[in-house]
Amino acid sequence: MGFLNVVKKRLMRSNPSVSVAPLIDPRHFQPPLPLPAGYSRESLLSALESVSIDGSSKGELVGYAQADFERFIHTLGLVPEHAAGRSLEIGANPYFTTLLYRKFRPSLNMDLINYFGGPEHQAIQRVSFPGFDGVPEEIDMVWHNANLEFATLPFETDTFDVVLFCEVLEHLTLDPLHAMLELKRVLKPGGRLVLTTPNAARLENVAAFIEGRNVYDQYSKYGVYGRHNREYTRHELNQLLMHCGFEAETFYTANVHHDIPPHVTHNRAINSMIGAITNREYDLGQYMFTSSINKRDAETRRPSWLFRSYPAEEMA
Repeated sequence: MGFLNVVKKRLMRSNPSVSVAPLIDPRHFQPPLPLPAGYSRESLLSALESVSIDGSSKGELVGYAQADFERFIHTLGLVPEHAAGRSLEIGANPYFTTLLYRKFRPSLNMDLINYFGGPEHQAIQRVSFPGFDGVPEEIDMVWHNANLEFATLPFETDTFDVVLFCEVLEHLTLDPLHAMLELKRVLKPGGRLVLTTPNAARLENVAAFIEGRNVYDQYSKYGVYGRHNREYTRHELNQLLMHCGFEAETFYTANVHHDIPPHVTHNRAINSMIGAITNREYDLGQYMFTSSINKRDAETRRPSWLFRSYPAEEMA
């Protein structure tokens, strides 16, 4: 029996009349899902469930589409509808976010980056799906293969109006600062960086640590980039953005999965601890969603809260 259940049972035995209040629900402290006007959740999800890449069986990615659908929609909402110019998406495959942006932010011309190992090169993947309006589409997604931790991106400085850096930061193994500074280089002054990443301090992790369970990701058959190597808290992510000269315009956490265990969502002990910390309830969502403006010069030295064992002259 988990520690939290033990605490709950003892509370009930000591005072049977006390009902166990449900835990603070992160969904009560996040913005509504920004569905595009005129489109339902069901119609958009149905289209994404049917995506096929290079002739793969339709429905192969259905589980991913279903599990993370709300994350894709929250990400879409981080860029204004009137946004125009040139955009760069890092880690575009399997192109769910790409397809949403092509449809609902049509004035953005998108360049794509993936990394599947090997040397830098350009490649094409053909994406087939039934379309968001019921008109089938086949799209050749042209993308560059580049490892953002080490590469210099194949674009001139100040090229892009918008950069999408979604669910990539947590996979980096050695040098997230290089990645952030390279994205800043290709983003225009005043341009927008959309960064999403799992929240290390999400509700499930808080409960896991209290119960003595681990929160680190499993080892992956796909190697070091197939797992989460370093997740961030909301405070840390804000520190990293400021270090690199970005000013957050939008920053919130949100739940996108409906899979929090019942013993976590109905526990008086955790509810009391969270309630004792001012505004803590806003930091418990599963993912962090940020939209930041490229405002200032970056600090190019390494922040000591994120790096260690480097020469003193390299440290901020």
